[in-house]
Amino acid sequence: MTPVTWQRAESVALAAAFALAGPVAFGYAWWWPLVLFLAFDLSALGYVGGTRAGATLYNAGHNYIGPVLAAGAFALTSADALMILALAWGFHVAVDRGLGYGLKLPDDFQHTHLGWIGRARTPAGEHAEGA
Repeated sequence: MTPVTWQRAESVALAAAFALAGPVAFGYAWWWPLVLFLAFDLSALGYVGGTRAGATLYNAGHNYIGPVLAAGAFALTSADALMILALAWGFHVAVDRGLGYGLKLPDDFQHTHLGWIGRARTPAGEHAEGA
């Protein structure tokens, strides 16, 4: 397996862990990650300001720092909303990575740390290797 395949496989495992942790470990409703799923994609609105700003804002909302901070705040406050947020956010990030949507590079929305997304897997004007 390639490193990207390993990263995607581990992300699928993490998504399952985040999805199960809510109802099994905390007794939360199973549907919370689904209800909140698209909320984290609001970070893509940064692309209104261009690819560099878009990548920065998108990446801020699509890494594990936010869920870890929310879980830490839960540990200090016991506020269930914070753990629900942490689990739903972690689930979102893991599902995205499992599907191949990685952290964005500043040159193009479809260029991620996991490679190019989309059919061509290359930006407009470039040729795929071997083409």
